[in-house]
Amino acid sequence: MDLTRLQQQLQQPALAPVEQWHPVFCGDIPLHIDAQGQWYYQHSLIQRPALVKLFASVLLCQHGEYFLQTPAEKVRISVADAPFLITDWQWVDSDTGPALQLTTNLARQLILSPAYPMLLKPDPQQQLLPYVQLWHGLQAKLSRNVYYALAALATPVYCNKQQHFQLKSAGFPYTFAIV
Repeated sequence: MDLTRLQQQLQQPALAPVEQWHPVFCGDIPLHIDAQGQWYYQHSLIQRPALVKLFASVLLCQHGEYFLQTPAEKVRISVADAPFLITDWQWVDSDTGPALQLTTNLARQLILSPAYPMLLKPDPQQQLLPYVQLWHGLQAKLSRNVYYALAALATPVYCNKQQHFQLKSAGFPYTFAIV
């Protein structure tokens, strides 16, 4: 894998076109992303942010498995939960109204919208936790502080005589029942 050439190609702000690449599967590598979005190689924390961003740019999820995929090879890695964490948010103006701009632990920003919707998934204790659907089948989990900040912004709405909570971003409502 020629990382220098790949890094030069990926300096552009667009995502790597991994769906256009069809490399040979080369097996598993000892790369792991923990539940807090920290990347480890052979149990050692990767401390170079540029290297983590490079790997993240070619990361994809297929059928619940995570891969790093380049034009030349595809390797499987392990991920404890979601590979990214939403660490910050702010309101921004959009053509369709106020929008929540979310920031990942790798400083990538996105707008909560139909392109990047929020969803709830059960954790091992069957509690529903909020995630954001991203590109290439990937997801980002909301950090605890972002979760509580957004929960405080949610407004109660009633549907079928049952209370739900709703957030609107870019004109699109996200409604959740609390059980």
